Amino acid sequence: MCGIAGQFNFQRGEPVKRETIVRMARSIAHRGPDDEGYFISGPLGLGFRRLSIIDLAGGHQPMSDAEETVWLIFNGEIYNYMELREELRGKGHQFRTKCDTEVIIHGYKEWGSDVLNRLNGMFGLAIWDVLNERLVLARDAMGIKLVYYRLADGQLTFGSEIRAILAAKDSKAQVDPIALNLFLRFRYTPSPLTIFKGIRKLAPGTMLILENGQCREERWYNYMPVPFSGRKEEKQAAEELLELYRGAVKRHLLSDVPVGILLSGGIDSGLLLALMNEQGGPWPAYSVGYGKSFEDDELTDAAETARILGARHLTVKLDQAEFERSLPKIVECLEEPVATSSIVPMYFVSQRARQDVKVALIGQGPDELFGGYTRHLGVHYGDWWRRLPSVIRSSVSFAVGRLPRNEALKRGVCSLGTPDRMKRYQDVFSLAPANTIDRLFRDDILRDRNGHELFDYWRGLIPQMIHTDELGGFQLLEIRSSLPDELLMYADKLSMAHSLEVRVPYLDRTVVEYVQRLGAGFKVRNGNRKWLHRRVCAQYLPSDILKRKKRGFAVNVVDDWFHSSLNGELQEVLLDESSLMFSLLKPNSVRKLLSDHRSARQDNHKLLFSLVMLEQWLRRSCSHTRPSLFANRTIGLS
Repeated sequence: MCGIAGQFNFQRGEPVKRETIVRMARSIAHRGPDDEGYFISGPLGLGFRRLSIIDLAGGHQPMSDAEETVWLIFNGEIYNYMELREELRGKGHQFRTKCDTEVIIHGYKEWGSDVLNRLNGMFGLAIWDVLNERLVLARDAMGIKLVYYRLADGQLTFGSEIRAILAAKDSKAQVDPIALNLFLRFRYTPSPLTIFKGIRKLAPGTMLILENGQCREERWYNYMPVPFSGRKEEKQAAEELLELYRGAVKRHLLSDVPVGILLSGGIDSGLLLALMNEQGGPWPAYSVGYGKSFEDDELTDAAETARILGARHLTVKLDQAEFERSLPKIVECLEEPVATSSIVPMYFVSQRARQDVKVALIGQGPDELFGGYTRHLGVHYGDWWRRLPSVIRSSVSFAVGRLPRNEALKRGVCSLGTPDRMKRYQDVFSLAPANTIDRLFRDDILRDRNGHELFDYWRGLIPQMIHTDELGGFQLLEIRSSLPDELLMYADKLSMAHSLEVRVPYLDRTVVEYVQRLGAGFKVRNGNRKWLHRRVCAQYLPSDILKRKKRGFAVNVVDDWFHSSLNGELQEVLLDESSLMFSLLKPNSVRKLLSDHRSARQDNHKLLFSLVMLEQWLRRSCSHTRPSLFANRTIGLS
């Protein structure tokens, strides 16, 4: 697990300056405190920071083959690398190390860029093909790792984090108003956009190829889920899923350094710990607590899970003062605003885990794979709603629209009645209707948008949805968009801020591709979510754990802290007309959101939290990134 950075002058061929690459790599030294390395060759420069996990002595990068015809910098882990190494040995390839990095090099020599389809793992990588003068930049299929890049004046600059790109030269970085609009709608900035104008991130399963003075972007991962033929028996499906889980956990435990688990009180991390126990243990388990006064504090639940499963339980406790105090530095780690309260516990549990281990497994994934959120119920039963006579739907919609608060229900009723499938999915994802978000912006800010930005970026995924049912199609977009660009993004940034590698066994390609072939009935049944996953959990976990209320890292507590803060210090950024956001947004429109929320007419807390996170991000970016970030009123702050 590492950080990569590089620059390629692919059109005019000017030499890259070594000091530029060194500066870029050292800006992300927190991702790799154990080692650094560089490769400079004319117009190309590659930089690398290493967090040593596998083959501690032999994994130095940039790495090449013996003939130095292929060079690689690689951030991530390849879990099937031993099988690939044996296959490549059978084809005559000779290996000098025991690490997964070298497998990618020889795999590229054997299969070209199709090596990416053979990798089961998480990665952001750059391959330099010396003989063909070709650079390949790629992000893994599930988007667990990130690759940011900027294309300007025939030059590509890239890195694992945005700060590496900004470190390349003293250039102006400006806010992209279209990306900002999408952030306020969805709480995150979807690929390929970032909040910075001109800086993009590769979408999951895509790559850039630069050769012959040209750059093209391609989707290398085009898996099309096709339902299993015939009726799959429930018992068989549960057995097959369990075996896939076991194989994934075994692969994800491969490490030459200590491993732990980030443990909530729920079933996903509980099952993960139980499966880890089949491979060894006892394991250190890390949880977050918020004090005895909170009913929603799941520290007791997590401690009981750890006791039942024989883990060594280690905790970190937060209070509201620490929550408010820590937000600015957490926002700085994220680089882009992400408006979910779970970023706070994620930051601190990663910090605590790194005191003991370099690698931690986390139970992210089953909610997206098996329909664990309330929105999945709406999507699944949406066909029933659309089949109702229009007069009934209109009457119900009118009644729901008059309810105070209940914004989620109002949005659900509105969005699930939308006939167009992709537009319906987009509306379900939204925190607020598009026109509500648009009205927040100053009149001269969004002149160049078409109103369908996210749909445009999703269009390339439509062929993969041909055989999916309604829920499966929505989940495919979720797995390709909100999961990698929100949840996995902040997990990567906040863990690597402490030099901790977080692994996600439930997102092993074998698991994801199997579940995508299952019908909705294996996921949501009789109003119960994560049905098949729960059947597997029931083989390992007692009924008390299976019946616990879903809490995540007790984020409801953090939500309550934010609510109370809206009556205190945090609300000031929404009322203060000198706040930086108001060079982009209308103060009166933001004030009305807050007023409607405080009067209980509407529940706007998610959108208000997004605005607070935006202001925190603007302040940290202005003072720590580039003062020129806000130089242009039409796209930034004056």
